[in-house]
Amino acid sequence: MGGLPDMSKLGLSPQLSVLLLLTLLSLLPAIILTMTSFTRFIIVLSFVRQGIGSQQSPPTQVLVGLALFLTMFTMAPVAEKVMSDAYEPFQRGEISQMEAIDRGLAPIKSFMLRQTREADLALFYDISGHPLPKTEGEVPIRIAAPAFVVSELTTAFEMGVLVLLPFLVIDLAVSSGLMSMGMMMVPPSQISLPLKLLVFVLVDGWHMLVHSLVRSFS
Repeated sequence: MGGLPDMSKLGLSPQLSVLLLLTLLSLLPAIILTMTSFTRFIIVLSFVRQGIGSQQSPPTQVLVGLALFLTMFTMAPVAEKVMSDAYEPFQRGEISQMEAIDRGLAPIKSFMLRQTREADLALFYDISGHPLPKTEGEVPIRIAAPAFVVSELTTAFEMGVLVLLPFLVIDLAVSSGLMSMGMMMVPPSQISLPLKLLVFVLVDGWHMLVHSLVRSFS
């Protein structure tokens, strides 16, 4: 029969189980923000809006929603592995809570380490004074998580620079054109914004952007 397993066989009392569950739920927003692909998505999408020059379009809520759905898409294989390796055996009472947590963290840690630069991982090992690991399983989550966040910020800013360059070229071309025609009183943004939107639509920018972001995690 389904339902919760017998707590007496899982190593923790019901009170501690509830406390552990509440702790995990309180940390869930931080886990989504820092231990998934969400960081890269939201930063690059913000760079796109900044490059276009439209401060309110798309709205922040739309960008966050798109980033969340892209995160759900890219993290689906990891979530499936957590369910099959940790949650389902735990629900059947085959493993303890601590073992379920260890099994559940393993796919997440594996995902993070695939996206983490060696230099960032070595940085936190150097700070902590621990010797470098020989295998992926030896990397503790307390080192893998901050190294992953730093790597994601670096990767996101690298992609953001590439996104901003075409818009910067358009801004420079418009500014130079207005100066050469003596129209220095005309704000360049009034001309460059429609041009940037037109170019972005013509090249199917959202399709290209989402494709590049999702493929970056393949």
